[in-house]
Amino acid sequence: MIDRVGQVLGGRYRLLAPVGTGASATVYLADDVVLRRRVAVKVLHDGLADDSQFLKRFRAEAHNAAALNHPHIMAVHDWGQGDVPYLVTELLGGGSLRALLDTGHRLDVAQARQVGLEAARALEYAHKRGLVHRDIKPANLLFDDEGRLRIADFGLARALAEAAWTEPAGAVLGTARYASPEQAQGGSLDGRSDVYSLALVLIESVTGEVPFSADTTLGTLMARVDRPVPVPPQLGPLVPALAAAGVPDPADRPDATAFATLLMAAGDLGPAAPLPLAGTTTLGDAELDPREPTTLYVAERQLRADFEPEIMRAPPGTTTDGITIVSEGEAQPATRVLERGPGAKESRADRRRRAKAEAAAAAALAPSASDADLPAEVLHADSVRPPRRKWPWIVAAAVLVAILAGGAAAAYVATRPETTVLTSYAGRPAAEVQAELEARGLEVTQQQESSETVTEGLVIRQDPAADTKLTEGDAVTLVVSSGQPPVNLPDVGGNGVDQVTERLAAIGIKVGDVTKQYDETWPADIVLGYADGTPAVVPKQSTVGLQVSAGPKPRTIPSGLVGGTKEAVTAQLQGLGLKVAYAEDYSPDVAQGLVMATDPATGATVARDSTVTVTVSLGKQPVKIPQGIVGMSVSDATAALQDLGLSVSGVQGNPSKKVSGTTPAVGTEVKPGSSVTLVTK
Repeated sequence: MIDRVGQVLGGRYRLLAPVGTGASATVYLADDVVLRRRVAVKVLHDGLADDSQFLKRFRAEAHNAAALNHPHIMAVHDWGQGDVPYLVTELLGGGSLRALLDTGHRLDVAQARQVGLEAARALEYAHKRGLVHRDIKPANLLFDDEGRLRIADFGLARALAEAAWTEPAGAVLGTARYASPEQAQGGSLDGRSDVYSLALVLIESVTGEVPFSADTTLGTLMARVDRPVPVPPQLGPLVPALAAAGVPDPADRPDATAFATLLMAAGDLGPAAPLPLAGTTTLGDAELDPREPTTLYVAERQLRADFEPEIMRAPPGTTTDGITIVSEGEAQPATRVLERGPGAKESRADRRRRAKAEAAAAAALAPSASDADLPAEVLHADSVRPPRRKWPWIVAAAVLVAILAGGAAAAYVATRPETTVLTSYAGRPAAEVQAELEARGLEVTQQQESSETVTEGLVIRQDPAADTKLTEGDAVTLVVSSGQPPVNLPDVGGNGVDQVTERLAAIGIKVGDVTKQYDETWPADIVLGYADGTPAVVPKQSTVGLQVSAGPKPRTIPSGLVGGTKEAVTAQLQGLGLKVAYAEDYSPDVAQGLVMATDPATGATVARDSTVTVTVSLGKQPVKIPQGIVGMSVSDATAALQDLGLSVSGVQGNPSKKVSGTTPAVGTEVKPGSSVTLVTK
């Protein structure tokens, strides 16, 4: 990889210092010279610049990644592919989880769950939009200054996977350590592959060891095929969640939503302690100020044209304020580093004043029109031998001085520029002030600055200040209000709507549309986040929408439960997040031990965690041998028992006599179809 410190990519991103290097890219701390902010720029390997297939995929994935707007996904500001492809992202000062672990620190269980929950929420958001990360690892889990997690490099892994170049030997091992079994086998991937990788990362963050990590890439990949991830006992309450995420078959593995639910089910672990963030760079601002050398692309020349019009008129090779114009044309040339020319410390106004002073001096020393009338001995006095008397020479010298002085004065009066005394332009429209000053021959530059009090488009202040005398060609800078400063939207997930409304109102943001959606984790009326498409930074007084939980999605009692076994029906209802209670009853149609009914019945809609009563059949209801057959004839008693669904197996005694009893005895309950023996006296 080429050291690109000091270069400017895309005409606006000045690379200050490398903060991380990998097999496929180097990440730089950079200045956005247009918006005047610090950013991170990931410059990809030079070999990728000639890979047309990669560049095509890179463009598509960069667009997809830039469209993601989630508090736990790194924001992508810009991308480009000049002489190298690059991505511009937000700058996170907390460093990566990889850097934290490399310091020897290990997370406790509560910290690991917090990291896992934030990552799972980000993955849930991306997976619902059809984006699979494919490269979840500690180096791609970054933190801001307050310890909030961001997932980086969405889409980049897929673009690199389709590139036609080869990484350095062994370079893929770092990613292979966290690859899912389906990645190892070259199978199709969905979001559950990211969940598997996240589980490995969480295990390493607590134990310091990655399960199945072998000495070779192939060994690492093949060790986890068809084998569940062994979760060490020191993960404590997180063991069930990580074991579920580490099963080899993705069909049996939870998705990101379910994985977050399992992490929450680990119980009360107490508040997670702040992470000992590794940080991004230890360099101070003085060490990051790359004043020499610098680079100017044609793109930057065009960007600066609104502020410095003469830049566009300057031919190639011209040095303006110490920056040399590189080339003409619309295309961005290859990156070049140019040393600043002499006079870089001299402003344009200083150069103009110096040039005018030199011109005035030259005019004063030049022969005037009246010189032609002077005697030759005066014009060439140094070549004439002086006479004996000195007074003629003195007179001639006096005449010459007077003439030269008059000529110089005339030249100065003729060339003296018009003088303008500045007034205070604060509070006036910038366009109006610029037109007025340019009409007086002054050069005007506008600089935008946000303001809490000055309306957009009005002048905040000026340089030079009021009462300064300027001459034609001098420069004036107007600092113009761009409106109220933008606001970084805070993370509002997990709070009530009223609480979020008050918090946003305190920073000048209003709550607009509130959209409710079902959520398996948060109860009803808890804020999930901002409406889709809401940027992370918005102008003050903006209105933003909220996504609010409607609670878990209602469950529908499924069909096919009646006639099933008690165990099977119980498992099916519990799988829907419902509780089960039991009852028993007789049924002429449903065999004993099978489910004969549910309450609520099939098709009914109930809330998650509701209780469903399952009635299990005791079989057909027993029949009581009636008392009334005593005293009947054998034939009448037989008919009466048959009407009850019983049969007569015989007569004990004289069949011509009256019935005196039965076996089983009269009044006994027996199953339908049972045999009864009649007893006579």
